[in-house]
Amino acid sequence: MSRHLGRRLLLAALLLALTGVAAACGGAAPDNGAPAPQAPLRPPRSVLFHRGHHVRRAHARGPVRLVVTVIDGDRWRRVPGARVHLWHRKARTDRHGVAEIRVPRRKPVYVTLAARGFGTRTLRVTFAKSRRVTLRLYRRDLQWPLYGATASRTQAQTHIRLRPPFRTVWARNLHGLIEFPAAVDSGVAYIGNARATVRAIKTATGTVLWRHDTPHGKMASSPAVVGRRIVYHSMEGHVFVLDRASGRLRWSYWAGAPIESSPIVRDGVDYFGTWNGRVYALDLRRHRLRWSRYLGAKITSSAALAGRTLFIGDYGGRIWALSARSGATRWVRSVNGRIYGTPAVAAGRVFVPSSDGNSLSAFSTGGRYLWRIYTGSYVYSSPATWGGRVFFGAYNGVFYAASAARGRILWRVYTGGPISGAAVVVDGVAYAGSFAHRIVGVNARSGRVLIRFRHGEYVPVSGNGMELLFHGYTTLYAMRPAPRHRLHRHPRRHRR
Repeated sequence: MSRHLGRRLLLAALLLALTGVAAACGGAAPDNGAPAPQAPLRPPRSVLFHRGHHVRRAHARGPVRLVVTVIDGDRWRRVPGARVHLWHRKARTDRHGVAEIRVPRRKPVYVTLAARGFGTRTLRVTFAKSRRVTLRLYRRDLQWPLYGATASRTQAQTHIRLRPPFRTVWARNLHGLIEFPAAVDSGVAYIGNARATVRAIKTATGTVLWRHDTPHGKMASSPAVVGRRIVYHSMEGHVFVLDRASGRLRWSYWAGAPIESSPIVRDGVDYFGTWNGRVYALDLRRHRLRWSRYLGAKITSSAALAGRTLFIGDYGGRIWALSARSGATRWVRSVNGRIYGTPAVAAGRVFVPSSDGNSLSAFSTGGRYLWRIYTGSYVYSSPATWGGRVFFGAYNGVFYAASAARGRILWRVYTGGPISGAAVVVDGVAYAGSFAHRIVGVNARSGRVLIRFRHGEYVPVSGNGMELLFHGYTTLYAMRPAPRHRLHRHPRRHRR
């Protein structure tokens, strides 16, 4: 017998021995006489589905009734009469904000919501855990989509109903100077710091949804919400367009000079000025320039848009009224010093701040001079207008309210430090931030101070129907009205 054959016989013997041991340990019947357990037979696939024991998860077969509840995302109220569209089927919510739609089977679908006074929203809903879902819809008039709250830069949100006293619900450090306020839409605040880091923050919780860093960037303006995009400008002269859901860069344009103007977009066109004295109308949809105009002096002002007319100031101390369509000059007027801040347009008037002119001037929208207020110090502050009044601050630390018609000063409030940022009005309260690191809130009619918040610097406030956002030096604060405690009444004493 050869050596190799011997090795093979030895291996075969060892395998037989191991097989016997395994049979003795696990394959034989137990000593108590009970039959050995048998592996269960696998029934046919049809039987498994018939009995409901699915081998693999599968979507439910047969018609399914899906229940969608629609609520106001800012005020947490149910929305009756909302249109719900999914799986090529439509329904309206009842008076309780509930719509029921019967579909062939349950699967992930896109649900489109719309209602009068609200925006349209499309969401992908899985219906995996339940056939009932609650979805949020947001009122258009409770949003703050751009710097100044409105296209005419009134710096006043007339639909939000939130007043002091407030409580802080969250605070988020942005790790850089906050000079310009957040734009807020559909429960998300979009804000940049001086380093041009733009964040999307959930207003209900303060959670950062995404962050976009601009390499070697600087920023001195607010972003704007434009449909599914976020638009912002940088001090390097770039216009950036981001995906609103992810923060990913979609497109950019270089204007050739620093941009301090905050975006204002109408019909897909972004209007802004630059340090080299040019005004641009940039078509964001077609990625091309509609027109540009050279005004002859540095521009830091943002543009205000009223009807078909664009209003913007320059360092030459001129306020320009331009055609939004072509850039042609409608009229131009001078004030007594350079214009750093942004004009506000309301009720047929244009209110124009002048920094080294130490003044606020008013013109009609047709270009007629109306009045001027002198403060004796810089007026960098962009004015706010509300209720027939105009509000602005100066470097003397005084917060002013004046009659919009005649320019008569109605009240003054000392804030403790120079005021550089814009005034803001929400729910009849006028706000200003100052270099005393405070935000002051004043009754817009009486001039009575309602709140002094211990953090602040530049533009004080933006927000939505649920929260106001107070802007500190580097930290963003979400504020909600504090619960009003009922006064405890002492029981009446019995008369003897």
